[in-house]
Amino acid sequence: MNKVNEIIENMEKIMVGKRTVIERIIIALLTDGHVLIEDVPGVGKTQCVGALAKSLHGTYNRIQFTPDVMASDITGFTMFNPHTGEFEYREGVANCNFLLGDEINRASSKTQSSLLEVMEERQITVDGVTRKVPEPFMVLATQNPIESKGTNKLPEAQMDRFLFKLSIGYPSKSGEKEILNRFGKENPLKSLQEVATTSDIIELKSKVKDVLVSEEIKDLIVSIVVNTRNTDKVTLGASPRGSLALLKASKAYAFMQDRDYVIPDDVVEMAKDVLPHRILLSSSSNVKGITPKEIIIECTHKAFQSTSKVF
Repeated sequence: MNKVNEIIENMEKIMVGKRTVIERIIIALLTDGHVLIEDVPGVGKTQCVGALAKSLHGTYNRIQFTPDVMASDITGFTMFNPHTGEFEYREGVANCNFLLGDEINRASSKTQSSLLEVMEERQITVDGVTRKVPEPFMVLATQNPIESKGTNKLPEAQMDRFLFKLSIGYPSKSGEKEILNRFGKENPLKSLQEVATTSDIIELKSKVKDVLVSEEIKDLIVSIVVNTRNTDKVTLGASPRGSLALLKASKAYAFMQDRDYVIPDDVVEMAKDVLPHRILLSSSSNVKGITPKEIIIECTHKAFQSTSKVF
């Protein structure tokens, strides 16, 4: 836990007053998850990812998604070398530990889909040859929810591969003043020191996997996810991948609370961030202004009531 706190505190030197967002990103890191950060420009999305990459000793690539970015830019490609008479592989940006995809919804659907295999299986297949990416591997993508011109909505299959969809939000008044003090002369990101190695992360991940989960907790997780499929407020409920994501996130959250076992509160806390982007609201819910998070809270409450006697 000391190493986790070191990473969080190091990132807080850049992200003022955003500890919860930082913790969610660390949870994703410890569970082989990926993060989609959706927010307006200027709130620190890119700075947040840069702070994580500089806090850890690992390779970091960044790509600005535009309509002309091709799938081969992500996965790499093979080309003929006339000097050797052989085809050689040229790496794409996904061959790294941390991949930042700026404004991912500006890329074409084909380019977006090129990320599916590497996000799920940590490997890239080009011309029939499969190559593993470094470990740990994490995609941190950003998108602007305000602008719609020139954007392509992320397909549900790709949304489902993000552990969290986060919003950083505007800082408080005191927080914004602190930003002026820290960033007024020079960006502190330039001098940020690394506090952990990729080996540290791999070791922490193994500890998270050892966190105990009772059968009753698993029943609670399944009940929450099943409830998202049994309400007329939703046209598409969370998939089994959502159940597994909630389980992993709950274990990591428990670990970060200095526990080696999961309690119901861990599941309730994680469900609010793990599941909302995995459901599609019905047209009536959209008209009424109901948010996905409100529905997840409702489904969690129902599941907790049905299993409360167990706990």
